[in-house]
Amino acid sequence: MLFNSYVFIFAFLPITFLVYFVLNHLRLTVAGKTFLVFASLFFYGWWSVVYVPVILSSIGVNFLIGISLSKEQKFVWMSRKTVLILGIVFNIGLLAYFKYTNFFLENINALLGTEIPLLAIILPLGISFFTFTQIAFLVDAYKNEVKEYSLVHYMLFVTYFPHLLAGPILHHKEMMPQFANRYNWVICWRNVAMGLFLFVIGLFKKVVIADSFAIWANAGFDSAATLNFFEAWATSLSYTFQLYFDFSGYVDMAIGISLMFNIRLPINFNSPYKARDIQDFWRRWHITLSRFLRDYIYIPLGGNRVGNYRNYINLFAVFLIGGLWHGAAWTFVVWGALHGGAIVIHRIWKDLGLKMNYLLAWVITFNFINITWVFFRAKEWEDAVKVLRSMFQLHDIVLPAFLMSKLDLAGQFGICFGNIFGDIKGGVDTLIWLFAAFVITLFMKNSMEMVRAFSVKLSTLLFVVMLFVVSFFHIQKYSEFIYFQF
Repeated sequence: MLFNSYVFIFAFLPITFLVYFVLNHLRLTVAGKTFLVFASLFFYGWWSVVYVPVILSSIGVNFLIGISLSKEQKFVWMSRKTVLILGIVFNIGLLAYFKYTNFFLENINALLGTEIPLLAIILPLGISFFTFTQIAFLVDAYKNEVKEYSLVHYMLFVTYFPHLLAGPILHHKEMMPQFANRYNWVICWRNVAMGLFLFVIGLFKKVVIADSFAIWANAGFDSAATLNFFEAWATSLSYTFQLYFDFSGYVDMAIGISLMFNIRLPINFNSPYKARDIQDFWRRWHITLSRFLRDYIYIPLGGNRVGNYRNYINLFAVFLIGGLWHGAAWTFVVWGALHGGAIVIHRIWKDLGLKMNYLLAWVITFNFINITWVFFRAKEWEDAVKVLRSMFQLHDIVLPAFLMSKLDLAGQFGICFGNIFGDIKGGVDTLIWLFAAFVITLFMKNSMEMVRAFSVKLSTLLFVVMLFVVSFFHIQKYSEFIYFQF
């Protein structure tokens, strides 16, 4: 089920909200949590019921392993550390089977010239997110940081529908105290108002802004056989902003929905395109994924407690893993490697004590991010090459037709005149949208800053109503969030 669908907005969300708080009002708190678990599973199974047994099996195995880790004694004949390792191997194995089996087979066939048939594997939605969430739970249990074990509570922690499909990646210890807090069992109308405020902002970001940029990005990457210089840059920037507003829109909607239930999810997005270096970018983009990679991969590898050379290897390895986590394709590996290389260069730059002009630092950082998103988006290697080659070839430039009479000599230099965005179905509106996106992402307050200044007043109500009405008429029959595929 999509957050940006009529059935979710007008049926699932209000019914779930009302039943949950009615059960809590009747002091049936366990029933309320159990209902929320079943509602979350229904939300998850709406796509296809075949996904539900996978997530339930994962929950069952991880819960049993977590219980065994909570005891200061050997489990059967194994030490706690061995149990933890087996638990992590189980989770990685489950993720690897569903997400990377065919990628592995394709590469074996290409390398050895074999014809091993690919498997008919259906990738369960959100598997990367609920797998990482449960790995974090096992490690926290091993460290004795998990304070209580209840199957209903654990199922709620994993399946809680606002975060289930695309994060944020949660810690057991930051969620369960909130569900156990009796003050959260009663409707808080201020939280409901702030939640609706965030939800509508997120909805507008997704269905109005992100889906508009998707038209030009999809045409440039998937449809156009060739691109001129300006089309290539419009294609890459359109995807850069599509991804920004799509993902931040999901995060806003998830945090807003959860706030209606008096549960505060961690901030997962903080104006990343304002970053002046690659480290700052990853402190702002997908914050909970960066936290997971830091706490459960980078620090166990030695973090910054090792020598510089080893530290650079660790940093590169973490980002390479992060790239592969996003998708089973060499384009994601290249994307992760480029970011790993950039973070190593940044660390060396800092170690040398070098500084850079503020504006220049931003220009370099933003353009690096924009260029590397090309690999992130491309379905095939050829698509990435097509866009990147056209972005840096100056011999294929098209200028607006109205300039032909004023720049007639330009034709001698191979410059053509016409619709500069014709092959990506764009026009003047493309430039307007790109300019507006720069203004919004660089100079306006982000949604978290807006909600911190939130107050219930007429101007706020009119703002929310206006965004919702516009969004209502832009809701499409089917428009997935980009991060669902990960």
